[in-house]
Amino acid sequence: MPQLFPGRYTAQIDGPFVVFLIGMRVNQLWAVHKWLPVTQAMPRMLRELFTQPELGLLHAEYAITWRGVMVLQYWRSFDQLHAYAHARNAAHLPAWAAFNRAVGNNGSVGIWHETYEVPAGRYETVYGNMPAWGLAKAGTHLPATGKRSTARDRFAQPQP
Repeated sequence: MPQLFPGRYTAQIDGPFVVFLIGMRVNQLWAVHKWLPVTQAMPRMLRELFTQPELGLLHAEYAITWRGVMVLQYWRSFDQLHAYAHARNAAHLPAWAAFNRAVGNNGSVGIWHETYEVPAGRYETVYGNMPAWGLAKAGTHLPATGKRSTARDRFAQPQP
């Protein structure tokens, strides 16, 4: 079980970063042979990324939705995310090709992603009675006290 941090905490990360949300949605529940391989592709990619931090992934968290899975990812830069997505020697391109061969446009499985580039210091976080999570694991986990006690103060914090 992860360590819980009683009280309020926040996160700090140096410089700009990228938030990448990616997910899949099961559109046809009975098409297990279509959506199960899609669910198995992301763990392979994340293992690859976690063992090679120079590729730019800072942290990732899974979330289960009613008909699918979402992965919240933090990247050092959009260029590193884009480079990984197009690297011929990485796990992503074969997974993408397999998806297009097996599913394509047949509607059994939906996929999506959203990418946000966050300028240095233009974010705010708070975690109450939580283990370190999200941006706090990608950056630094800090008590939300003093100049970090309110959302406005956390948002206005100068970056090192």
